[in-house]
Amino acid sequence: MGNLEEGLRWFDQAKADLKTAKDCIDDGNYYACAFFSQQSAEKAVKGFLYLKGYRALITHSVTGLLEESSKREGIFGNLIDYGKELDRHYIASRYPNFYPEGPAYKYYTKEMAERCLNYAESILREVEKFLER
Repeated sequence: MGNLEEGLRWFDQAKADLKTAKDCIDDGNYYACAFFSQQSAEKAVKGFLYLKGYRALITHSVTGLLEESSKREGIFGNLIDYGKELDRHYIASRYPNFYPEGPAYKYYTKEMAERCLNYAESILREVEKFLER
């Protein structure tokens, strides 16, 4: 038996993080958009797994979460490349010494942020289909 309440709680936060990512891109904070896109996808997929009865998901890897989700629903396997891209921004978008070119906020572009946002939106759409059942 799943845990609908916990799954919905995580998905609700995923939607809030997606809104924050959109606000950041509108404000030109592309590094923050990339980070919140990753966070949104991570929390959405955790919501799906909690719904399926999982407990204590402690990873931050969207890729790993999608791989685990694909064992339950194959459609998530199609999103693993999106997870790989989003995972690249979990740390890189936040630390000033990650890129040799300078602080992360100077490294990120609008195109990078838009790609992250689109990937997160795609993942949320797929998760949402299972929450509506």
